[in-house]
Amino acid sequence: MDKNKRKILIVEDEFVNREILKNILKDDYEIFEAGDGETALELLNSKKNSLSLILLDLFLPKLSGLEILNTIQSNTELNNIPVIVLTSDKELEVQCLQYGASDFISKPYPDSSIIKARINRVVELFEDRQTIKSTERDALTRLYTKEYFYKYVADEDKLNPNINMDAIAVGIRSFHAIKERFGSSFSDSLLIRFSKRIKKLMPNIFGMVCHLEADTFIIYSRHVDDYESLLKELSIDIFVDKEKKTPIKVQMGIYQNVDKNIDIDVRFDRAKTALNKIRDSVVKNYFIFDDKLKEKELFEEELIESFQTAIDEKQFVAFYQPKFNIQGDTPKLVSAEALVRWKHPQKGLISPGIFIPLFEEKGLIQQLDLYVWKEAASQMRKWQEKYHKHVPVSVNVSRIDLFDPTLVETLLDIVKENGLESKDLLLEITESACTSDVNAIIEKTSALREAGFKIEMDDFGTGYSSLSMINKLPLDALKIDMIFIRNAFSSESDNKMIKIIIDIASYLKVPTIAEGVENKEQVAVLKELGCEIIQGYYFSKPVPNEEFVPFLIAE
Repeated sequence: MDKNKRKILIVEDEFVNREILKNILKDDYEIFEAGDGETALELLNSKKNSLSLILLDLFLPKLSGLEILNTIQSNTELNNIPVIVLTSDKELEVQCLQYGASDFISKPYPDSSIIKARINRVVELFEDRQTIKSTERDALTRLYTKEYFYKYVADEDKLNPNINMDAIAVGIRSFHAIKERFGSSFSDSLLIRFSKRIKKLMPNIFGMVCHLEADTFIIYSRHVDDYESLLKELSIDIFVDKEKKTPIKVQMGIYQNVDKNIDIDVRFDRAKTALNKIRDSVVKNYFIFDDKLKEKELFEEELIESFQTAIDEKQFVAFYQPKFNIQGDTPKLVSAEALVRWKHPQKGLISPGIFIPLFEEKGLIQQLDLYVWKEAASQMRKWQEKYHKHVPVSVNVSRIDLFDPTLVETLLDIVKENGLESKDLLLEITESACTSDVNAIIEKTSALREAGFKIEMDDFGTGYSSLSMINKLPLDALKIDMIFIRNAFSSESDNKMIKIIIDIASYLKVPTIAEGVENKEQVAVLKELGCEIIQGYYFSKPVPNEEFVPFLIAE
């Protein structure tokens, strides 16, 4: 028995007819046979995952061919198997088609070449359909993948060019926190439940849906007037905890009445831009793409297009912000942070708050990080050569960098080329970068530590990490996010969170670095609480190299 042969079930009560078909097909197919309807159904159920075709006679003992067709049609595990009906009754052909038959072979049987051609054609169509079926759906949610979704959007536009359509991006609020709290299995089950819900609603708005990535879904639907009602429908009976106390919170970005003359991916980029506008909002549930966002989109496109030129022409400049240890009688410069600025020849100084998130979204951040690492290392070498001063510099390592298999070697090459030691280049990773694929992050940071690099966790307290995960990460410092500094010294001052973070750092036996420190009062309180290192406008804003030099030579 050849396991590589496609399998065909012949259902025919006449022994001679079965033998004829077997002799025609045996060289190309593995044959199973049944002489009555009940045996046919038994074989169907046992071989359903391997059959490529059923050849079905209509007039059978025990169960008729039409009854078998009806059973196949109503069973989701069987109705994808094609059926060729064997019949001499032309009048039954229409009824068989209604019951799901793919083709017919007439009796008495035609020439063997005709039988083979018809069978091969149906089997090939079946396999093509199976290939499409296996690739057009996301494995987890069973919703359309992006490739097929865009294809069906284009088909919809051709069929209904004059109907107003909306491109909608849907996200689940705080999904990463849910995943961290309850684990991947629970977050996956949440996505599955939400997918079923969103799919169920699609006929109501004449729409189709795609699972784009993580907790983001995109919808193409007839124009909707009441987005609040749609959001409410999406959230019904779906909870974000196992006790079913907290209902899911859904947000939407909408590009309504789309311009069908622009590319499909641009339409959904606009919807995602609108969604990103409210991603961190606890008040707004949806946002509609408007002219202001369109202007922002065009501006960002300009930045993306000029990125490579900016790299080549060194328009990106590293600024340095000093970090001082305050635990002695006199603050002492211990390191600096390299912060990138973009001096655009036409647009002037562009805020990193604009281009950093953009480059992260568009996959350019890794190239920019590499540029900054090299600039910072080169500058440290120049400081040592000219001023004989040794000041380590911290640089940002993005989440995507941590998944680069060559990261350790790349950083080692940079420090070696500039005559530095690994400990001279301090690596800042954000807490939020550590909340997914924790084991991989721990493995990579451990490899970096073994190579001599020091690891600082940036923005600590804002990334929803668990204490158990923090305890496993190899860290050399915790940076207190500036939002805690602002809150602690606001009109309703409360420094409890700062104290908690300092206590966590003490438990981990690493120093704390407070960023965003602006005045003497803040320095005094932080010093009393046990914070070792201070960074902020109290000492200096981020400055270009020539303005940082006085801090060097003052030491």
